[in-house]
Amino acid sequence: MIQLEGFGKDYGDFTAVENMDLKIEAGETFGFIGPNGAGKSTTIRFLATLLKASRGRGEVAGCDVMGDPMGVRRSIGYMPDNFGVYDGMRVWEFLDFFAVAYGINRTARASIIDNVLELLDLGHKRDDFVNGLSRGMKQRLCLAKTLVHDPPVLILDEPASGLDPRARVEVKALLKELRKMGKTILISSHILTELADCCTSIGIIERGQLLMHGPIDQVYRQIRRNRFVEIAFTENGDAGISILRSSPALRDLEIRPDRVIAELETDDAGLAQLLGYLIAQGVKMRSFNDRDPTLEDVFMTVTQGLVS
Repeated sequence: MIQLEGFGKDYGDFTAVENMDLKIEAGETFGFIGPNGAGKSTTIRFLATLLKASRGRGEVAGCDVMGDPMGVRRSIGYMPDNFGVYDGMRVWEFLDFFAVAYGINRTARASIIDNVLELLDLGHKRDDFVNGLSRGMKQRLCLAKTLVHDPPVLILDEPASGLDPRARVEVKALLKELRKMGKTILISSHILTELADCCTSIGIIERGQLLMHGPIDQVYRQIRRNRFVEIAFTENGDAGISILRSSPALRDLEIRPDRVIAELETDDAGLAQLLGYLIAQGVKMRSFNDRDPTLEDVFMTVTQGLVS
């Protein structure tokens, strides 16, 4: 449904994105993960036909990005990271404006707008002026605008940026509902927790390089060689930390006020041996938990080899 082959973008001597190969299958919700400036928006703007590639090609819903840009535009709903609304319009008028732009006839527009407003829980704001909406409501309205022509592909650049926690939860719930409707979704974010439970696959980009991508479970398994252990000490915590630091398996150690998180390159037998040694040395623990890696763990593991 979305494919990049050797895509790269240069701005003078600066390479924003290196040669990128990526394939997103129909029905996937793909999380594009990386810090600000990593190349996410550059890639997304290319797929949305808003800039030209320096090299390579792209395809969206069977349409060549550079060869058939109008075909791509008919197939996507694009939400930029910096969106705007037209002051002086009511909510329904704003959606009607875009429905007209997409060539939807008058008789169909009313029902389409009603359906989109219901999906985005904006029905009660139908006759409000858009400039009077809260940021969260404007965010929803911009997402509603991307849906009026019922595109098979949604490309959403930082759709939850600037929202309060409640609004971010609502956006995630909407993404899950859109996936159930069969939409293929490419969503970017630098806030990893936003994507952890709503994506079927992820890609990690840093400094213009796509470092890893694939189904989220597969990506987790690839870094599972490193175990993440949370330990809460009750007595002799300093001795416990010293033991962890002296372990040849230690890859990283995060010390928090109530616990430590150790990243270890080991297996079950190694963890059992470590636990036994801590106990033998008189270290008292309230908990010793081997937890699954988070997206933050994945990102740090994948990017730690990059030169500063």
